[in-house]
Amino acid sequence: MGLLNYFQITVVGIVLCVILSKIIYSWRATGVNPVVIGRGHGRWRIVELLAFLAMIFWVAEVMLRAFRPRLDQFPEIVDLSLLQTQAARIIGVALVMLGLVPFILAFVDFGTSWRIGIDRKTPGVLVTGGIFTVTRNPIFVAFILFFFGIFLINGTWFFLIFALLALVALHFQIRREEEFLKQQYGPSYEDYCKHTARYVIW
Repeated sequence: MGLLNYFQITVVGIVLCVILSKIIYSWRATGVNPVVIGRGHGRWRIVELLAFLAMIFWVAEVMLRAFRPRLDQFPEIVDLSLLQTQAARIIGVALVMLGLVPFILAFVDFGTSWRIGIDRKTPGVLVTGGIFTVTRNPIFVAFILFFFGIFLINGTWFFLIFALLALVALHFQIRREEEFLKQQYGPSYEDYCKHTARYVIW
């Protein structure tokens, strides 16, 4: 395996370990399960579950490409190479490394308020400090950087299409969460929105 393959495996491992550690820590500290995917109503329950399955599919493709590039989930005729330049790969690595910063900081600053999904029954306190003074959605920003960084490293149609679809899906999820947060925290959240960007640029 090449250095870039080890890099991708390491990053996926770090992300999964951080998420798993946070789930265990939050659950033990509060007694509340922070994983609330699929608890929504109607079509949102299905959408959340499909998004979760899509993430598993993406991780599997990253790992298959890293371990055995020709044993991934797509035949060569479908998985056409788009970018195979050293410059693209370097930019991709930089984006992924940049994404790790808000990702890790968000999990530190979230405390026990972090959830996977919208927790209408046992929401945590509103977090506005630390990395949340730079962006209201540091984890989503991190995932956007991960998706486009991995695309540039691998240079294939699958990762490009996934990154573009994920960008749209994450935006809709952010808007959905914003509506919930406005209802839950009222003027405190609205004032926070006036001073902090949804992504990075106001």
